[in-house]
Amino acid sequence: MDRIIPRFLHTLAIACPAPVYVVGGSVRDFLGGYTRKTGKYDWDICSTIPVENFTEIAKAHGFLIKSVYKNTGTVKLQDMDGVEYEYSRFRSDKYVRGVHTPVEICFTDDITLDARRRDFTANAVYYDIQARQFVDPLNGIPAILEKRLTTVAPAKKVFGEDGLRLMRLARFGAELGFTPDTDCLLGARENAKLINDITPERVFAELRAILYADKKYGVENGAYLGLRLLSSTGVLDEILPELTLGRDMMQRADFHKYDVLEHSLRAVLYAEERVRFACLLHDIGKPFCRLRDGNSHEHPKEGAPIAREILTRLKAPKKLIQSVESLVLWHMYDFNCQTSENKLRRFFATHYVILDDLLLIKQADFFACTDDLSIAPTVKKWRALLQKIKNERAPLTVKELAVNGKELQTLGIEPCKIGEILHQLLLHAVVNPRDNEKEKLLRLAVTMH
Repeated sequence: MDRIIPRFLHTLAIACPAPVYVVGGSVRDFLGGYTRKTGKYDWDICSTIPVENFTEIAKAHGFLIKSVYKNTGTVKLQDMDGVEYEYSRFRSDKYVRGVHTPVEICFTDDITLDARRRDFTANAVYYDIQARQFVDPLNGIPAILEKRLTTVAPAKKVFGEDGLRLMRLARFGAELGFTPDTDCLLGARENAKLINDITPERVFAELRAILYADKKYGVENGAYLGLRLLSSTGVLDEILPELTLGRDMMQRADFHKYDVLEHSLRAVLYAEERVRFACLLHDIGKPFCRLRDGNSHEHPKEGAPIAREILTRLKAPKKLIQSVESLVLWHMYDFNCQTSENKLRRFFATHYVILDDLLLIKQADFFACTDDLSIAPTVKKWRALLQKIKNERAPLTVKELAVNGKELQTLGIEPCKIGEILHQLLLHAVVNPRDNEKEKLLRLAVTMH
């Protein structure tokens, strides 16, 4: 452990009058043999030293003090190499059920009390920097080695104190491949509704981390594991009730092996990172349509606004909302491969900005139906047509047209109409690539004016 500790932290620990410990993720990751694929270690450090004294010592050793929170005994600081840390004085916290922040904080010299204010024993292993030894007050090391999530106190109490821990349970399961023990799962289920006390922004951040979980340590199928945990604890029913309506809602056996909910989770399992939100919500309209109509025929049309409503509720970025909404709306387009070539060409040009992602979601959707890992028929057809369009040098974007807006203005076309005329020229040229010549397009533009 000593070899990965930043040099200035080591110097600071030696200068302190009491032991300084590293705790949390960095210790867990080291003991578990995890190497991050992306990002840096989160350096959480702690001691019995009061904030005022610790701050003075840190300043004297060249650390930049970024913020101090005396009430919680917390300091955020940075060393001369730019490494950031969060220092916390040993403490014991008291919560009111459902309130995310502690209502009472008592500073202590007891490392076991400090450990019991945390969430899981795997995150409550300490490393004494100066003594170069691990301190494990709650048997967290065996939990790490066994890849087990065990709460630091009875799970009912731990999750009852802080609803965010419900999301953290799923995230750690996803990122680390750890399995919760029985008490942990039962405690989470009993407190699932407390997730509603957590701000949407925090819920979204945790959900996003779950969907991208395999990118942190390379744990295979991490996103799927995390989503299954959210489902098994009942938390998914609270944050995405529109999605869990699909639980036990079976589909045509000749096309689908799973119910609507499991199919959606498996679409994430097979999806590339950038389309995982869209894959999670791609069939979000099915439960609504099945309950309303008795069938799923209009689920893309109905699902798009539902997806937008969900992501808006979770305070997701606008760009993500717009992308997911479009992908949900069009994910079934040409599903039976019956759309004509010319109509597809115009569709490609009109929706070129989402075309790559649409191919990804179509493929993931196909995989998730029966776990058939062959190329989806629609994807095979579209790729062949795209290659044909490329070989013909047909334009798929306005920039690839042989004319531009300035040249259209010379024809006397009003500026407010140029965008629409360029789009109409694109739709013509993608079907008739030989017409993508300046003079031909200018003559055609005159007829559109």
